[in-house]
Amino acid sequence: MIIEASIGIRLDSVRERMARAARRAGRSPDSVRLVAVSKTVSAEGVRAAAAAGQTDFGENKVQEALQKILATADSRIRWHLVGHLQTNKARKAAQAFACIHSVDRPDLLARVDAAAAEAGTVPELLVQVDLGGEPTKHGAAAHMVRELLDRARSCRSVRVIGLMTLPPFGEDAEASRPFFRQLRKIRDELAGTGVPLAMVRELSMGMSHDFEVAIDEGATIVRVGTAIFGPRGG
Repeated sequence: MIIEASIGIRLDSVRERMARAARRAGRSPDSVRLVAVSKTVSAEGVRAAAAAGQTDFGENKVQEALQKILATADSRIRWHLVGHLQTNKARKAAQAFACIHSVDRPDLLARVDAAAAEAGTVPELLVQVDLGGEPTKHGAAAHMVRELLDRARSCRSVRVIGLMTLPPFGEDAEASRPFFRQLRKIRDELAGTGVPLAMVRELSMGMSHDFEVAIDEGATIVRVGTAIFGPRGG
């Protein structure tokens, strides 16, 4: 009960902060979706957040997610894969997740689409864009995004719905702003050159330390873990 109560309080706080950020930006609070990132969090912690009204949950690793998905199968949860997806995990991911935020190359797009067609699923996908150039992080280079979107038009089962980015981490939330602004600019340029708006309508950006800045810059999905579940391992 203590865990459930603390998670519920934190969720309410995050939602209130999201709503205030949206209103400051002249947007409706309903225009931003919260994905609660539950990596390393127990199934009981996920259940506590679900009991507090949270629907969308994000996981970084396919195998860890599959265990939690099974353990919470009786809950109405929409699962997102927000971490890097290896090609050899594409089949399992296509079957298990409603949304995959980390498609970053043509062969992965094709593999997920084929697996989804075989499984009879219709996952939503976001193209992960690498704007920080960090060697430890993944993502398509900005100039490759158009090619991925063009290829996605011929997919049978998956639907690309937007873009995602992960800026270099810094304690100062304002340090993330240029990256969020750049992703929004890429989206606007793509939409202005004929890419269907339905393929770039979502911008997944912003985490616990900078989601308010992300909302200010146009985020439609924020991925928040620590601010809801506490420090990892805590």
